[in-house]
Amino acid sequence: MKIKMILPALTEATSPLFRPIKYSLFPPLGLATLAAYCDQADEITLTDEHVEKLDLNDSPDLVVIQVYITSAYRAYAIADHYRRNGAYVVLGGLHVTSLPEEAAGHADTIFLGPGEDTWPEFLRDFRAGNPACRYESRVRTLAGMPRIRRDLIKRHLYLVPNSIVVSRGCPHVCDFCYKEGFFRGGKSFYTQQVDDALAEIARLPGRHLYFLDDHLFGSPLFAGALFDGMRGMGRLWQAAGTVQSVLMPKLLEKAVDCGLRSLFVGFETISTANLREQRKFQNLYRDYGAAIRRLHDHGVMVNGSFVFGMDDDDQSVFARTVEWAIENGIETATFHILTPYPGTALYERMSAQGRLLHSNWDLYDTRHSVFRAAKLTGEQLEIGYWRAYRDFYRWGSILRGAWSKPQWAGRLRHFGYATGWKKFEPLWDIVIRCKRVGAMLPLLESLLEAFGSKSNDAPSASPSQVAPPRHPVSPLPIWNGL
Repeated sequence: MKIKMILPALTEATSPLFRPIKYSLFPPLGLATLAAYCDQADEITLTDEHVEKLDLNDSPDLVVIQVYITSAYRAYAIADHYRRNGAYVVLGGLHVTSLPEEAAGHADTIFLGPGEDTWPEFLRDFRAGNPACRYESRVRTLAGMPRIRRDLIKRHLYLVPNSIVVSRGCPHVCDFCYKEGFFRGGKSFYTQQVDDALAEIARLPGRHLYFLDDHLFGSPLFAGALFDGMRGMGRLWQAAGTVQSVLMPKLLEKAVDCGLRSLFVGFETISTANLREQRKFQNLYRDYGAAIRRLHDHGVMVNGSFVFGMDDDDQSVFARTVEWAIENGIETATFHILTPYPGTALYERMSAQGRLLHSNWDLYDTRHSVFRAAKLTGEQLEIGYWRAYRDFYRWGSILRGAWSKPQWAGRLRHFGYATGWKKFEPLWDIVIRCKRVGAMLPLLESLLEAFGSKSNDAPSASPSQVAPPRHPVSPLPIWNGL
């Protein structure tokens, strides 16, 4: 059987003039995991439109498409094309789970939720000639999962080919997060067996890893055992965690000892009222400044995430947030406009209040205002969002952030990583177009290794840094693996 698996490009990643490096970071791990359940005799191709052109002039028997919200229209167009040409088309992913009736009009079969239980069931039914129109996940386990078909991944096209996921979901429940809707009907957080995770890590070549788990530290027992098992592997790795997990005694130390060098942290807001509004209770009354100093003291770089447009945000939020991030010496930051994704509690609340502006999914990219904020106009939100990026990554801001470190080693590491990530984007674009992204991995490893030495690089505490805080896409399960 000829099976074609496709990750359509996100709308924001399709500019013919400029290709940001972030869309060439990770291979489609979810689809490669689905491929592992297929028969050895099946002829499988995997195409990621972010890094290669999609050939529509073929005739597969089965087409498998993973759908995110800002790739939905592109995914539907591809699906319609293949159905017209006689292929059997299945759709799954976050957007399909959120809006199954919309997706069903473009597919022969749709999948709701993660696919560890439903995908093998579908394959049996399809081979028997009686596939169902809809499969909904109920059983949540990673036991017995086959080896990911990494041979289908074109490693040279990605900066981080060694992406890995060892858990599904997250133990927390935030109103703006897709997670609860995607995992509806079963457990919304579960992990691999530690030995299975370690075996998958051992199979990966090279040194660098990136854990795409929503919250790698979500189960301290699992995470601690995993980190113990990784000691001595010589890995350098990055992941995502919470402020709460960073402040947890001993767990961060275990992570650093086995190679943690960079952590994505969802600060989201410096407003306590906003944290309550979005039910991000795990951040309430946590000392953000102490978490950052703790990471820096252990030689771990911080990538902070911030969201604008919550009900407590006014026009001052952009400058206040950027200034706070610079003062605290955060190396890199990602900013977002609050976006009510279908299937989330935030979407239901905004819909009930009549605050949604439209359903043009192409604009649900966290760069556009798609709802009426309480204290900001849509124009103010979008202008403030772009200004936050511009102001945080100014040369002067990078130098100020670097200078918050008391030692020259820390200053140089900060300056090198921040400038390499944002100031040389035109160079990244050239590398992407020449399909040489993978050749840049040794440079990334060198930078991460420089962050490994424990030091006293954290800035001194100030009242603004230690006060309680005032405020996708992804840990990505099968069907959600970008």
